[in-house]
Amino acid sequence: MRKEDKSTIIEQIAATVKEYGHFYLVDVTAMNAAATSALRRDCFKSDIKLMLVKNTLLHKALESLEEDFSPLYNSLKGTTAVMFSNIANVPAKLIKDKAKDGIPGLKAAYAEESFYVGADQLDALVAIKSKNEVIADVIALLQSPAKNVISALQSGGNTIHGVLKTLGERPE
Repeated sequence: MRKEDKSTIIEQIAATVKEYGHFYLVDVTAMNAAATSALRRDCFKSDIKLMLVKNTLLHKALESLEEDFSPLYNSLKGTTAVMFSNIANVPAKLIKDKAKDGIPGLKAAYAEESFYVGADQLDALVAIKSKNEVIADVIALLQSPAKNVISALQSGGNTIHGVLKTLGERPE
């Protein structure tokens, strides 16, 4: 491969890393063509970009970025595929669902601005809440006190004394 081609590929990989907020390094060494094709289909359905890369080119692409990705460098051995996603836990759920006999196996991941190295981190990655899940939790927490105030206003009538009395009777 010519040096110009390599630098173009490095730039493309770096641009993809910037575009997506989360990525997983996956070992696909033992996968045959049919299994790889099925994995690609499942990634497409889950809005995950799957890219098979040369470890040296991925290493150079990560080095070219502003962030320090050095915790991931030791994972760049063997056949590496990269799963890019905008939702942190989607690739982890797919890997957990597809992994039979450890194939595909998680090498490492960069999710929610944190590094996860090793296959034992898969359960932690599955448990990460997406941005929408966190927002839903916050809204539910914020609605609870508002509902108490609204019910106090409705039950106590429109007088200040009635509202204060109803709020005072509520358990904390």
